[in-house]
Amino acid sequence: MIGTIASQLVQLLGIPQLSTGDMLRDAVLSGTEEGKLAKDVMRSGGLVSNDIVMKIIRKRIKQDDCKLGFILDGFPRTLEQAQMLDVLLSSQAMAVSRVVSLQVPDDILEERICGRWVHKESGRSYHVKFKPPKSMKIQGKFMLDDETGESLVQRPDDTPEALATRLENYHNATLPILDYYENRGFVININANQPPSQVFEDTKNKLRRV
Repeated sequence: MIGTIASQLVQLLGIPQLSTGDMLRDAVLSGTEEGKLAKDVMRSGGLVSNDIVMKIIRKRIKQDDCKLGFILDGFPRTLEQAQMLDVLLSSQAMAVSRVVSLQVPDDILEERICGRWVHKESGRSYHVKFKPPKSMKIQGKFMLDDETGESLVQRPDDTPEALATRLENYHNATLPILDYYENRGFVININANQPPSQVFEDTKNKLRRV
């Protein structure tokens, strides 16, 4: 949902969508200094440090397509990251202007996330309830990509057990960010427990009012 709304906002606002995951992968593939550091950490199974992530963001936002602004997709995730981001943006004569909070009850999230299947090579995404692959409709259980016929997979963190841990981390580490930005009047709360088209309309309308 976050990625879908962000991509629609890209079209609406004419500014790029920046995902830290994509930026990390690009840095690794490009062999930049930060990419090499991140690659070593990821290879050992560790978490890439905030310092490395901030260096990658700093480089990215200096590119021409970010001159009029940009959308950070799924970042920051902790209060410390939010504070570091403020310092970074300030050093570039920039600042956070809006924070879109897509709100969905935990039980609904479990249904949405644990029903997802993806085609690993392309990233195409399916859902057993909302967007089943043709193979599931025809054969009942087979989860195959519509275009290639190759097997779909579930991400390791798209299981009920992994989701419980992710939700706990979200409530403990990420929710405080909303208080941090709410005090500055930046937060736009959106009911995301509705069709994506309506979520986008609500987001668009609320952005226009502020």
